Amino acid sequence: MNGAPDTPSASKAAGRPNGRSPGRPLRRGVVLARSIAASARAGFEREWFGSPPHRALISNPKPVGLAARPHDPRPVDAHRGRQLLDGVLTLHDESLRVGAEGDPFDTPSPSRAFAIALHRFDWLPNLLAQGPEGARRALRLIQDWRRVFGTWNQFSWSGECLERRTFHLACAAKTLSPGASDAEATALALDIARGARQLLKASDAPDRVLERAVVVTIAGTALVGKASDRLMGEGLRRVQRELDTIVLADGGHASRSPEAGLELLFDLLTLDDALGQRGRPTPEAMSRAIDRLSSGARFFTLADGRLAAFHGGEAIEQPRIAAALAHDDHGPQPPMDMPHAGFQKMQGGTIQVMADAGAPPVGALSRSACAQPAALEIICGKDRLITSSGWSPEAANAQAFRLSDAASTVSVGDGSAGRPLSGFRATALGPWLVDGATSVESRRHDGEQGVWLDIVHDGWRRLGLKHARRLFLDLAADELRGEDSLIPMAEAKADGPRRYHPFKISFHLHPDARASLARDGKSVLIKGPSNIGWWLRNDAPDVSVLAAPHFDHGHARQAGVIVLKSQVRAEKGAKIRWKLARAADH
Repeated sequence: MNGAPDTPSASKAAGRPNGRSPGRPLRRGVVLARSIAASARAGFEREWFGSPPHRALISNPKPVGLAARPHDPRPVDAHRGRQLLDGVLTLHDESLRVGAEGDPFDTPSPSRAFAIALHRFDWLPNLLAQGPEGARRALRLIQDWRRVFGTWNQFSWSGECLERRTFHLACAAKTLSPGASDAEATALALDIARGARQLLKASDAPDRVLERAVVVTIAGTALVGKASDRLMGEGLRRVQRELDTIVLADGGHASRSPEAGLELLFDLLTLDDALGQRGRPTPEAMSRAIDRLSSGARFFTLADGRLAAFHGGEAIEQPRIAAALAHDDHGPQPPMDMPHAGFQKMQGGTIQVMADAGAPPVGALSRSACAQPAALEIICGKDRLITSSGWSPEAANAQAFRLSDAASTVSVGDGSAGRPLSGFRATALGPWLVDGATSVESRRHDGEQGVWLDIVHDGWRRLGLKHARRLFLDLAADELRGEDSLIPMAEAKADGPRRYHPFKISFHLHPDARASLARDGKSVLIKGPSNIGWWLRNDAPDVSVLAAPHFDHGHARQAGVIVLKSQVRAEKGAKIRWKLARAADH
């Protein structure tokens, strides 16, 4: 195809390698053994955590008062707080009418996601934004919850509910206490202490050890007495032990989710504020992690003002990002690559590209990882045109959207470059990603004419193929040229049956973008909200524009996908070239 990159030496001669190894893939026998161990441990914990001896253990020593008022810099939604005062509780865009004095904990929730947010107390910051009236309503709701669930309940005391509930209570306690009786204030402090101690005991989320340690420490700062000292001491010890593992040197999160890094930044800022209120120094490693995560948030913020959406992360809106960076709003511009996290950004005149140039994490950190190496997000002007299916854990029953064809990358046949666990293993461990790419290499060269980026991975090794994605962002022409090749691996056998595998390149459209196939049956015109047109030209034998779902915080929206199809033989390889350029009539 005219204008496509065809000079392999152009990027390799002056490029810098950015290979990243996430660790050895886990063998099936190891995964099974860990599943059995995790299942046995979970069964024991279910019995023990509900027992009177355990409940007594996490209730002592009792806190003797409230101390710090940790400040959570996350934005609040005062409108939803007002709605709750009027008797309508809205969580995850679902509403439940409970009345001005009603008890949502004694009313069936419209969905599991709603119930989780309800028991996490996600409504509490919004309600407190309503002032004293909101605080009084919040105290009543907390009493309603405590009356039914305060002793023990397997769902309400599960880690996914308990972690955030303890965080919200620790941040809200000092605001709630002026309107509380002595008995209510004592019960509130005990709720915080018991929740924090339970988080220290539970083993259900090894991928969130750092996040839970941060919450435990925040809980300690909010209390007074031995309970406070012990929680702060143990929490800080765990925080410092885990920080350099989870927060990578370039500011990425070890899960490779941009949203996970942003949320951890919020929690660390909250802890930093709380330690200052208690007159305690912030550990140097924590200050360093905050700086790194701030740089990472800037890197992942794309030209449309939202966060890049990879590995289960959502395209977070600009106000939330701005709140996370308000502590350092004049920070330096981050580099264009994150070699440790495994991402590359390319910036042209109006085209911006974010590329997944790393291997997915393994083990517990892969619970929201996606089997989508070399996936792209492309912004043209302020329009996010090319993205992925938008899968996140909030769309928990749609695990298939973690597979390769649910992102803007290559997929071969009906397979995927990795898959989430299912069945017993997923129940025991969570939906870990297995059989993913183990070797991902990237090479980049920034020149006067443009930016070259090569990404090669072995996610299709079971078919004897490597996928090589070559990108060239032409700065003068303001166009992106791509070449996707399936290359025979050295161990692939040339003799044997000559089997053809269908393969395709998917370009998932953002729900706000639309595409139409030209009369030639090849070129596709893409337009975003700005109504500026962009041609995607290619040399694929078959081109189609299909309907496809796109998830936004777990809710499916109608979108589209451009599919370029061809065939490949493992011993010969194949390639498709394509180019994205602005339409001449705009």
